[in-house]
Parts: sequence; structure tokens; C-alpha cells
Amino acid sequence: MALRLSFYGGAGKVTGSNFLIEGARGKVLVDCGIEQGGDFVEAHIYGPFPYDVTTIDALVLTHAHLDHVGRIPKLVRDGFRGKIYMTPPTKDLAELILRDSVGILGEEAKRRGTPPLYEEQDVDRTFSLIETLEYHTEKEVAPGLSVYLRNVGHILGSASVRITDDEGVTVALTGDIGNSPSPLLPDWEPVPDADALVMESVYGDRLHPPQAERVKALRDTLKRAIAKGGTILIPAFSLERTQLMLYELSNFFEAGELPKIPVFLDSPLAIKVTAVYEKWGPTYFKPETEDEIKREGSIFEFPFLKNTLSRGESEAIEKVPGPKIIIAGAGMSHGGRIGRWEAKYLPDHASTLIIVGYQAPGTPGRRMMEGSSSVRINGAEVRIKATVENLEGWSAHADRDGLLAFAEAALAGPPAGGRPKVIFTAIGEPAAERFLAQRIHDYLGARAVAPELGQTWEITKDSVKKI
Repeated sequence: MALRLSFYGGAGKVTGSNFLIEGARGKVLVDCGIEQGGDFVEAHIYGPFPYDVTTIDALVLTHAHLDHVGRIPKLVRDGFRGKIYMTPPTKDLAELILRDSVGILGEEAKRRGTPPLYEEQDVDRTFSLIETLEYHTEKEVAPGLSVYLRNVGHILGSASVRITDDEGVTVALTGDIGNSPSPLLPDWEPVPDADALVMESVYGDRLHPPQAERVKALRDTLKRAIAKGGTILIPAFSLERTQLMLYELSNFFEAGELPKIPVFLDSPLAIKVTAVYEKWGPTYFKPETEDEIKREGSIFEFPFLKNTLSRGESEAIEKVPGPKIIIAGAGMSHGGRIGRWEAKYLPDHASTLIIVGYQAPGTPGRRMMEGSSSVRINGAEVRIKATVENLEGWSAHADRDGLLAFAEAALAGPPAGGRPKVIFTAIGEPAAERFLAQRIHDYLGARAVAPELGQTWEITKDSVKKI
């Protein structure tokens, strides 16, 4: 018996994860994400899927980021009727993310004169198909195919996915691997029982600063920015990055390491996501953080933090004199409320923009990170006179050494022996994927391949080969 693994997204690109696993009797998709960084209306996003969606038995999600879940309602619109499996926090987060994306995609489609990728009723149908799975629970999700989830430490509820057929042939997919140690989440769990492993490689060729160093860099950058008296902009992903920023800011203020200035969380989505973190944190955070919650209550709130849900509350921020901090999405500055604030404050010498996450090629955030003197925001060119600070290490993705450690743990195999016959380095820019593959080969003596988009591989107990 054999499994077939096809790379229909997440090969040679960071975003757009979509993998198909086929057994003798069943078919399972892992993730169905949207590509980010270019136009939302690109033909490959709107066009048909490269497989018959009506024949797919199940979809399993690694986590709730849009580049892993963003095309699920289209999958359902196109005829998918199987079950969709994920952890309970991922369900809550994915619903927020997808309902938010309806409006964003609708506006973009209207601007371009194209039909929307999907609509609210497609999201409704999507959530009628969902069944939650806890970590470390084996479940048959398709004829002859079972799934097993492990914590992967990336965001709340994130999971690696192991799929096993009737004969014990196994493929595992990591989704995104966490940047352990995290202030909030447990470290990733090893995946020591796969015949083939697909692992992410976003930072496969780069190192992050140690946790203490990145916290110090954030604190020092904020001190300098506050001293200038201007507005501090932090474009932050609504999911995970915003919560990390709130957690660290709360710690800084409580310790007296920063002056107590107004902080605005100007993102309805991030406000709702933070509520989900509050809901599930006592169960899914690491024990030390769970203990902190028991002692102190909320770890994301402080007296001079204001959540601005309504448009009127958001507009009122402008009347507050600096210094002040505005945290808003989108994390790559390609949408959301941050655009309004960037248009207003980037031309101001006293202002500071702090980048705390990955910036995909083609996004305004990437251009600012690379030192551009101007950037196009909401259809207009904006001069950049503000200070732009790029703080490394805040990514929720493991770095080069963290990824190598993950691969090494996988190659150690289960107690009974065995190791992956191949490790696929995916979900990264091509150079990072190739670098990590070479590093796994050179340092760990294992076969590693950076797959190409559209490739299919056959996995048996004895071999892994491209077909």
C-alpha cells in the first residue's frame, strides 16, 4: 500500500498552504489557504482547484491563519461536502478570520469589478461541516485514513497533522512550527513517527535573536520612540502577534520600564481574537502562563489600553496627542486600519513604525522594511519620513536552528526505531526551502527535498519517490 502526497500550495511560497494525501480508498486535504502578498484577485486564487473537490473526504487544518484557511469557503462553494477537522481553539479563531475576510475580499472584488471569492453564506456552510479534535486523539477521517494531532507551538491551537493508512504508512505535515520558547505557548512536540515529513521553512536560512534579546530590543525601541513624542505604529497580525505585543507591553508598564502612555488596539478582529485567547488560554497556554493568569487575571490588559471597536472610537485616536501607541492590522500593511494611520503618520519625522513580523514580497510592509522612501497606501503614494524599525525574532515561526532541531527530533524516530525516508522543506521562499533542505542533508545525513508546486510523491514503507 502507498500514500500519495501532492503539493498544491505551500511549495516555493510561504503562503497558500494546500496539500492532498490520497490513500487506496480515501482522500484528505491538509489546509486550504489563500496566497498573500499580491492581489487577492489573481487567477490562481479565483480559478478551479487542481483536483475534484467533490471527491475529497476530509479537510484537516493545522491552524487558523488566513494562508492556511483562507480558501475553505471557496472549497465548500465548489462542492466539498466532507468533514473539516481542527482543534477547538482553531475553530473559534478560524471563524473570526474567515468572517473578517468576507468583507476584505468583497471590497477588493468590488474595486476590481470581479465576483467575490466567497460570501457569508459560504462561511456558514463551512462551519456546518466542522468537527473538533483534541491533541493526541486518533480518528479515522476518511476511508482507510486516520489523523493524529500534536501541539506545534505556532499559535493558539496550532497542530501538526499525522495521517496513517490501513497498512501503517504515515505522512506528517507540520503546518507552521512555533518559535519556541514562546511567552505563551508550550514548546512544539516532536513528530517521530512519519515515513515522510513535510515541514515549514519560512526562516530556514535565518536566525532569530534569543527571546531575552528581542524583548530588550522592543523595550529599547519603544523608549526611543516615546522620547521623540510622536505616534508609534505597530502593524501586527491580529492572531498571535497582537497578543504577544499586549503581553510584553503589560509587563513593561507593570515593571515601570516604560512611561504610561495611551495604547490603542485599533482592530476589531484583534480585539475578538484576544477574547478567544482569554477563553482558551487557561487550557492551552504553557503551565507557567496558566499560573500567571490564575494569579493576575488577564495578561493582555492594563489601565491605559483602549480597545477601539467602532469606527468612531478609531477616529477619535487622532485627537489624542503623542506620544501614543497604535496597534492595528494588517500585519504586512496591506489592508485594515493600519493603512489610515500610516498615511497620516509616516510623513511625520516624530513618528516611528515598528515592524514585528514577516513581510511577504510585494506588500507595503516589505517595501518599508527594505528602506523604500515612499509606499503606496490605500491607492495613494505616501512619503516616509518616520523612523522605520524592523525588530527581528518576533515571528511565530521557528528559525534555522529551531527547524533543524525539529528535523533532528523527527529523525530520532520512535522508540521502536525508524525515521522519515524524506523530509520535504515547504512553506517558505525558494531560497529558504533549498537552504534548509541542504542543511538537513549536511548536518543530519538525511534525504531532504524542496518540492515544486504541483508535484506528487508516492510514499510506502520502503521508499518515497516522485511520480
